[in-house]
Amino acid sequence: MASTAEIEIDDSLYSRQRYVLGDGAMEKMAVSNVLVSSLGGLGVEIAKNIVLAGVKSITLHDTRPATTYDFGSQFYLRENDVQQKRNRAEASCSKLAELNPYVDVRVFTKPLEENLDFLKEFQCVVLTEAPLKLSLVVDDFCRSQSPPIKFISSDIFGLFSYTFCDFGDEFEVLDPSGEEPKEFFISGISKANPGVLLTLDNQMHGLEDGDKIEFKEIVGMLLLNDTTQTVKVISPYAVSICDTSSHDFELYQYGGIARQVKTSRLNHFDSLENQLIEPNVLLVDLCKIEAASQLHLAMWSLHSFQEQHGRLPHVRNSQDAEELVKIAAAINEQRMKSKVDKVDKELFTTLSYSSRGLLPPLAAAVGGFVAQEVLKALTGKFTPLKQWLYLDATELAKETSDNTEMFLPKNDRYDSLRICIGETLFQKLKDVQLFMVGCGAIGCEMLKNYAMIGIGTGPKGK
Repeated sequence: MASTAEIEIDDSLYSRQRYVLGDGAMEKMAVSNVLVSSLGGLGVEIAKNIVLAGVKSITLHDTRPATTYDFGSQFYLRENDVQQKRNRAEASCSKLAELNPYVDVRVFTKPLEENLDFLKEFQCVVLTEAPLKLSLVVDDFCRSQSPPIKFISSDIFGLFSYTFCDFGDEFEVLDPSGEEPKEFFISGISKANPGVLLTLDNQMHGLEDGDKIEFKEIVGMLLLNDTTQTVKVISPYAVSICDTSSHDFELYQYGGIARQVKTSRLNHFDSLENQLIEPNVLLVDLCKIEAASQLHLAMWSLHSFQEQHGRLPHVRNSQDAEELVKIAAAINEQRMKSKVDKVDKELFTTLSYSSRGLLPPLAAAVGGFVAQEVLKALTGKFTPLKQWLYLDATELAKETSDNTEMFLPKNDRYDSLRICIGETLFQKLKDVQLFMVGCGAIGCEMLKNYAMIGIGTGPKGK
């Protein structure tokens, strides 16, 4: 990575982000190179967010031409791109470059599996729409480099999505929370083993076990001043510190300020190969506690189905759904260390039925999350994902009909959405009458998603 010396940060463009990340993180981003593979609906969301954040360069990799199907989620493609069979990365490059003049946007169109050495110039590699076999090869290559290349794999299949992160055996997180150090006044410190510190006026200290604090302005127990101690939380208003029972420590009299000392932490990541059989999944929906392990098995099974047949399951095809369940049962029995008690046939059927679709709002959400993980990988700021995240919108499946005809593609720009929610619900979206106030950063994202799902495009909509 290039030196961060003499990096100038354009405050007119980055002021709000600079406030959150700090100059040190911004300078690291400004000398970092990122590769995003496959510029479909998810890939373009990730690329857009990374360009806006301000890295040195981003390389858009794709080997596929634009198709009518892509219109449903890839907002930079136009009719002439499909007619000319333009590569999706090449068609998106100039539009992404317009977002940020400080970012060098490049294109690479050769297969990654034949050009692994090309990845050596990047600090972070993001794969989307990648077969599991390719992801395993690229992850292994990234881990073998010194320092390791940060690897992220993510994809969306209909109403379901996954994200996987591997930042190497030892990844240093310089600032786990990004928050200002906690600081509070002291009302008392006991002379004991360990000594117990109380906050003044029951002020909550906000510390966690293992945090470090430094002391100043203590009267009485002077030996603690200018020292750093590791705390163990007793209550929201009390922590234990070191042994203060010896004769070296005088009795505490009054006063004193404790301030949290920010320290870096080493995070240890496992390889994709190992994480497949024994996953570390971040639980994000407490209403779906059991779903995380099922979704992991489902995604692995779907990749296996795709590898065996060279395609995803057909839309609303019960035979393909049954085969997916059988593949899942075999993987669960033969390969998973953390097995599920019973394969959830309803969930697997929903995945099989919708896997050829793509829900644009889900792409926006996952694209934002993955871009955020890229920034963590480049800067060491904030705690990264360890190591799997699954997001789904299965609630939409309960709102749809059982009429297979309503979900079949019509070879138009809304096919990817129609596969997910059906024609009946899609027509309701088209007839929505929407009035929206505000078009800042969030407002623009919302408008983009409304446009992608066809809101207000029907005869009754506006």
